[in-house]
Amino acid sequence: MRWASAVDTDSSLDVAVGQAAEKIFTDLGRREPDLLIVFVSAEHAARFEELSVLLHREFENTFLFGCCAGAVIGGGREIEDRPGLSLTGALLPGVNLKGTHLEASQTPPLYAGARVWEGALRMTASQQPSFLVLADPFSFDAESFVRGLDLVYPLAPKVGGLASGARHAGGSALFLGREIYHCGCITLAMTGDVAVDAVVTQGCRPIGEPLFVTSAHENLIRELDGRPPREVIADVFERMAAADRELFGQSLFLGLAMRTDASEYVPGDFLIRNILGMDPQSGALWVNATIPTNSVVQFHLRDAATSAYDLERTLSGYRASHPVTPENGALLFSCSGRGVGLYGQPDHDCNAFRRLVADLPIGGFFCSGEIGPIQNATYLHGYTSAFAIFRPRR
Repeated sequence: MRWASAVDTDSSLDVAVGQAAEKIFTDLGRREPDLLIVFVSAEHAARFEELSVLLHREFENTFLFGCCAGAVIGGGREIEDRPGLSLTGALLPGVNLKGTHLEASQTPPLYAGARVWEGALRMTASQQPSFLVLADPFSFDAESFVRGLDLVYPLAPKVGGLASGARHAGGSALFLGREIYHCGCITLAMTGDVAVDAVVTQGCRPIGEPLFVTSAHENLIRELDGRPPREVIADVFERMAAADRELFGQSLFLGLAMRTDASEYVPGDFLIRNILGMDPQSGALWVNATIPTNSVVQFHLRDAATSAYDLERTLSGYRASHPVTPENGALLFSCSGRGVGLYGQPDHDCNAFRRLVADLPIGGFFCSGEIGPIQNATYLHGYTSAFAIFRPRR
């Protein structure tokens, strides 16, 4: 196994493809990759239909997988607010690749039988796949889709994101083999001599104390510890430091505990979800998730320092428990709300990965939603960075 990643910022797509392809060939010892993962910025939207042809002129027999992006990541660099083409190539001896495109109408119901899902994905659970998932945010319910994948393929890692950069339905581009799609979802199932480690950093820190949801209906929380959420939030605010109060109005989130039986909770134990609003009469809280009664939640804040700390904690933990070799490669699916806009500097998450894990080839893009696991279940996230780290299964 061998990986290479390149990025090019030329405004001409022909030039960008040629220069990035040459870098991939050079880094792979003049060999054509088995897999080429491509992310292309919205500045090249007028030529999305031509991109597959251009790439297959350079890589005749390579399997192509990727999508459009608001901003791209390649060669360990994060390219924002300008044209960008990211190519990540891999030599994958002993690895089988199976790509699938599904529109919303072709996706099995959530609780359809395993055979129905395996038929749709053309992949059985016994083959021990690892999945990359890219979806159009306008036409596809990616959150329900990954829940279905979890039911049928519980041991399979699933990492990816929602295509970004398009402003309307039909504007996205999903690249699979020699085809381009403008709706639905594409998956890449990898089997054989490959393992994929999924690492998700959510970038939030808890405030206040964990709370029991004592009354809720779907995504409306009526009571926390027997009190209206408005009263609880007011108490949390009163106990906060002045600096945190400044963040409160724009960076408050709710964490849903993934383990209700824990005696104590730490960062990483929560699934972070947006707060949608508060009912002015009852003080109930609307949240971007279904909240079961008797679940445990805790309020969270997000800022650059917290996000950087959580990134370092998560990546350091991964490196301490996983050997990394030059055969490894990585993809980064990062929220479009991170990058320079959050940190005030370019390449922050890529630099942290190289410093804390290894100087591996890193490709990826800034997503409209990130896909990755928390506590052994897969979710669609916001504001996260989800890494897929590839290594030989042996």
